[in-house]
Amino acid sequence: MYENSSPDQETAAEISAVTPDGRTVVYTDSPAERIGFANLVRRSSVEPAGTLDLPGEPTSVDVVGGLALVAVNTSASYTEPSGVLEVVDIDARSVVASHDLGGQPDAIDISSDGRHAAVAIENERDEDLDDGAIPQQPAGFLDIVDLDGAPADWQVRKTDLTGLADVAPSDPEPEYVSINARGEVAVTLQENNHIAVVDLVSGDVRSDFSAGTATVRGVDTTEDGTIERDGTVEGPREPDSVGWLDDDTLATADEGDYEGGTRTWTAFDARTGDVVYSSGVELEELAISYGQYPEHRAENKGVEPEGLAVATYGKHRYAFVALERANLVAVYNVDDPRRPQLVQGLPTGVAPEGVLPVPQRGGLVVSAEEDDAEDGVRSSLSRYQLTRKPLAASLKHNEGTPSIVSDGIGFGALSGLSAVPRKPGVPGKPGVPGKPGVPGKPGVPGKPGMPGKPGMPGKSGVPGKSGAPRDPGEVVAVTDDAYTPSRVLTVDTASHPARVTGELPVTRDGEPATYDAEGIAARADGGYWLATEGKPAEGIRNLLVDVDSGGEVRREIALPGEIADGAEKHGFEGVAVSGEHVWVAVQREWADNEQGRTTLARYTPATGRWAFAAYPLDAAPASGWIGVSELTPLGDGRLLVLERDNQRGANARTKKLYEVDVSTVSPVPAGEPKPVLHKRFSQDLLPALEAGGGVVADKPEGLAVTADGRLVGAVDNDGLDDAPGESVLLRLGHA
Repeated sequence: MYENSSPDQETAAEISAVTPDGRTVVYTDSPAERIGFANLVRRSSVEPAGTLDLPGEPTSVDVVGGLALVAVNTSASYTEPSGVLEVVDIDARSVVASHDLGGQPDAIDISSDGRHAAVAIENERDEDLDDGAIPQQPAGFLDIVDLDGAPADWQVRKTDLTGLADVAPSDPEPEYVSINARGEVAVTLQENNHIAVVDLVSGDVRSDFSAGTATVRGVDTTEDGTIERDGTVEGPREPDSVGWLDDDTLATADEGDYEGGTRTWTAFDARTGDVVYSSGVELEELAISYGQYPEHRAENKGVEPEGLAVATYGKHRYAFVALERANLVAVYNVDDPRRPQLVQGLPTGVAPEGVLPVPQRGGLVVSAEEDDAEDGVRSSLSRYQLTRKPLAASLKHNEGTPSIVSDGIGFGALSGLSAVPRKPGVPGKPGVPGKPGVPGKPGVPGKPGMPGKPGMPGKSGVPGKSGAPRDPGEVVAVTDDAYTPSRVLTVDTASHPARVTGELPVTRDGEPATYDAEGIAARADGGYWLATEGKPAEGIRNLLVDVDSGGEVRREIALPGEIADGAEKHGFEGVAVSGEHVWVAVQREWADNEQGRTTLARYTPATGRWAFAAYPLDAAPASGWIGVSELTPLGDGRLLVLERDNQRGANARTKKLYEVDVSTVSPVPAGEPKPVLHKRFSQDLLPALEAGGGVVADKPEGLAVTADGRLVGAVDNDGLDDAPGESVLLRLGHA
């Protein structure tokens, strides 16, 4: 929620709470030592509504009536922990009472009857001391606050949690708390891999048990750019958040800490500690199928489940599990707490931390804490609404999520799209003649190779190899070097959501090959042209790569020396076939261009010659740049050019399509003054990028016209490297 401050200030949105009417959200902003306020007045909006400074770092917040109870860390050091409970009048935006908590607080929860609050006093360890090993004194504990009378008269009681855990029993470090309807608080001791259940009235420990270990097979455990589910994770769960599925069943998000983490969420019998459900590999599979798997975290904690919340909406109860590194919230139906059913995933901002159900308004608010103004990543509150609108209907208008999925094929960083020319199939067998005197009706195309009905012509045969379309909505895509090796993906855009249905690895001399593929053009012979971006500072050239129908590289075509020698950053992006020529877009100006112009390079396979024309760019924003990201053929010498700035969110201005007619210019050899193409505005992509209600992406990079004349686009999510991470398939109407 950086909108609650100046644009250049570092902020965070970590844990949030909501007023009983569901209209005002209060969230913690630790870096700025304050809480923030936001309004949920309109159905689809989150509106900034001011801040309040505090005497330290707020770690958690909850609301009772018109009061926000904020746990604030005021510690001088790890060995001298301290904290206070600040009681804030939400309407007046003022502190009305303060209570000493006796240590460094982490999480807070308030009982549904409003009589008690539970605060986890973590007294966290110094991770730089003995590699973060525990025990490290002083020990943590649980505070119970009796909310009787005026806020200034409330009493704080301490519950000792030492001697419970098998791991470092002298140093419990409570992480998270959650209270059920019976007045019992579940407390996770994350570093101790333990869970305790405490009675709020007496302060007695009712039960406690180890969170145990889990073995999860079929996950990616090697950070090599390839999503390979051939690894195994085994170790202690070390749970972070906890919530009650019902009064007898509690659930944990098994984030892990310095020794564990199993990429799961788990349900326990609160009395016996028996595991009654484990998600196993499901959270990892969800992220992979949504194109949001953080491969760069494969050797660490994968998707890293951290936040968890449970609430009832109408007749149904749901659990929400925040995946911090995948920028997703997994939604489960938990009507049967021992048999949770995965419903969907919700893309979030970067690093979702707090999950806040708002069932009184049919909504959910997720707070994401990552904030880096220089990279255009800002802390945020994202709002979601429970709806009865069919997903397919929403996706047709770019309003639903997910807009693209796979059946287990790892994908993401979609940097180029292409239609696939239809190839004739093998003719079907001749039809059996009809009865005498009755002519057969015209045949209806059907499945490949099926014999015709009596009196009808034979049906169409098997389509050609290499992605020849089985339906009018099929396109191919490439990912950039966020994933390895390079692959050609087949995408069915006629389904809702669109679906990645196949993958063709790119090989060179029979071995897997990796390029920074930024564009693809499918050829009529079943092969492909790839535009691959170079890194001049590292001696890597911009290349036009000729790939055959089996994925094997036949040749790599470089620019002429005098052009290649002047290459700078931001090189080859889009590629398109127009007649006998292949056109490649250079994303931004190089040294041989006038300011505000970039290059469209034309390669003629029959002659092996390059020629060049200049493309005029829109004016760049004050703090950014403008470049070309994609070329798409329209026929008759016309190309669609995708032009964009490098801004996301509220700063995004230019995400546009222009049409150029390359048949009207005569490109020239290297070194000669380039003719300038005339561009004509075609479409603004911002409405489509804004339609889903999330952060406007900075990198729409793929564009294709399907066989039935529909225009589709794709957003590059950077492989979730400092990016929100949602893989997006845009439906842009008729070409």
